[in-house]
Amino acid sequence: MLEYPDFLKFSIAPIFDVIVDWILTNLSALFDFITLVIANLFNGVEAALSFVPWWLFVMIVFLLGKKYYDYKMASLLGVMMFAIGMFDLWDSMIYTIAIVLISVIVSLVVGLPVGILMAKNERIEQILKPVLDAMQTMPSFVYLIPAVMLFGLGRVPAVFATTIYAIPPLIRLTYLGITGVDKEVIEAGKAYGSTPAQMLFKIELPQALATIMTGVNQTTMMAMAMVVISSMIGAEGIGEEVLIAIRRLEVGRGFQAGFAIVFLAIILDRLLQGAANSLEGGTVHAE
Repeated sequence: MLEYPDFLKFSIAPIFDVIVDWILTNLSALFDFITLVIANLFNGVEAALSFVPWWLFVMIVFLLGKKYYDYKMASLLGVMMFAIGMFDLWDSMIYTIAIVLISVIVSLVVGLPVGILMAKNERIEQILKPVLDAMQTMPSFVYLIPAVMLFGLGRVPAVFATTIYAIPPLIRLTYLGITGVDKEVIEAGKAYGSTPAQMLFKIELPQALATIMTGVNQTTMMAMAMVVISSMIGAEGIGEEVLIAIRRLEVGRGFQAGFAIVFLAIILDRLLQGAANSLEGGTVHAE
């Protein structure tokens, strides 16, 4: 009586195994094409980022910090970027930024239209809300399983897993931004005879832009978290340094890579948040 009865036990694992086997059997050509596209895109982004001199990276971070905040914050962000190079992790940082950048771009291409559809279609909203809730509560390691099964090991599954993990905030905040537009502004647009497309691109999206940028910020932060975990499936970058440190029990190496990840996350967060706040027309001050 104390143990759970056997006749009530049911496993859903075989269902997913059958689905994955069918996908691998019938859609392998599609995933080979996706792998080729992502790999070439990654190579291009990494090459472009590597072409930029390190000092120009630091200068760009400083100038953006000055634009959105003040000299104090700009100096802090510049020092953080400089410190990553001092830790001999510059190339690893470029690799990490490439994965994050591609993941955020794909999230924008997919997430913005999906968020708009949620705001415009109640049935799609009812379907996607529980899906997004499940995606945001799913343990991040679970996303590595389909990524490895579909794409193997390396940077391509890392991009795939990072994108899937990071996209929900952008979809949700795009939806919230569109639905949160002032009803009086909507009515005014309709009164002037605006078409649905004009309403969307000239009224709703501009009004929701700050909220959408916050979604981009959250998506970027989640991508940063996932790209570190993706080192477990062969992705290089700063996350690989943490993984190597764990395997070899090199405490100092682990802390050094950890600080580099924190610095990079702070830089991206502050700059994206500053961009979002500037869209609202407010003045941003460092805390």
